[in-house]
Amino acid sequence: MKKNPWIAAVLNFFFMGLGTLYIGRRKLTGAGLTLAAIALTYVELQLQAAAPALYPIMFGAVFVANTVLAIDGYNEAKM
Repeated sequence: MKKNPWIAAVLNFFFMGLGTLYIGRRKLTGAGLTLAAIALTYVELQLQAAAPALYPIMFGAVFVANTVLAIDGYNEAKM
């Protein structure tokens, strides 16, 4: 069953790996990205409190990763 590319993109943008799991082709990758997202969220929250000057760098890196994953989810769902 063909999946909606926009749903995959939005899911991957807001929470790494969920769009990949939604598509269902790379389940291990999706699960790994989801676990990594949980760990990164924890690190990001700790970094915000412990080293506020580094937080924008972490936020930017996560934003770039989520954008790339959103594009990947969109393209994969179109296949």
